[in-house]
Amino acid sequence: MTWSEMQPLLEQACTETLVMVGWSTLIAVVGGLPLGILLVLTDKGGLLQNTVVNKVIGQIVNVGRSMPFIILMVALMNFTRWITGTTIGSEAAIVPLAIGGIPFFARLVETAVREVDGGLVEAVQSMGGNTWTIVRKVLVPESLPSLIASTTTTVIALIGYSAMAGTVGGGGLGDLAVRYGYQRFETGLMWITVAILAVVISVIQFAGDYAARSLHRRGARSGPAPKLRLLKAKEPDAAGVGKAA
Repeated sequence: MTWSEMQPLLEQACTETLVMVGWSTLIAVVGGLPLGILLVLTDKGGLLQNTVVNKVIGQIVNVGRSMPFIILMVALMNFTRWITGTTIGSEAAIVPLAIGGIPFFARLVETAVREVDGGLVEAVQSMGGNTWTIVRKVLVPESLPSLIASTTTTVIALIGYSAMAGTVGGGGLGDLAVRYGYQRFETGLMWITVAILAVVISVIQFAGDYAARSLHRRGARSGPAPKLRLLKAKEPDAAGVGKAA
């Protein structure tokens, strides 16, 4: 197979992979972020301590993470058909990719949020901050570098899942490698596909690491920003109370 024959196939496969991974990552982040935060908040000693809720969410996440992706795809075929109208193609592959990515990302979020300094949380609590304020002003901003790194890990994992999805008609680079590289013995095309995946993963890892380091350095320079902002916000109120007295 010549390069002119390979090029349109590679372009289409790359587009399908980017679409699958992009949409599934977005859904995984939107669904996994609140789940991960809830796992921390409802845990023992958390702001919303609730053992039952924590155990239920934890079991759901554990089941989702423990199931091999290829089995998850088969198990979700009826659900995928109900959502997309088909079980073949890149659009159909987004459903199991997203569902598989949510618990994976949720556990990473949980680990990232647990690393936040408890002193900041206590300081905001002592100033009258509610749970939503603590999540919005402390937990998410302070864990942002780790959340960026977690998102990078999730994207790379979903790229691997998307290659597996290609083996059962999900489209993308995995499908191209199997149909042409394996079934039609186009070894050159298969190795080009492998090289493209390696380059894409390396670029994503580099970008994610750079963003996480930049945010970490910025946070180190600015110090405990949420605490200082709240202290400054309280100072005018205290001054007003003094004048009124």
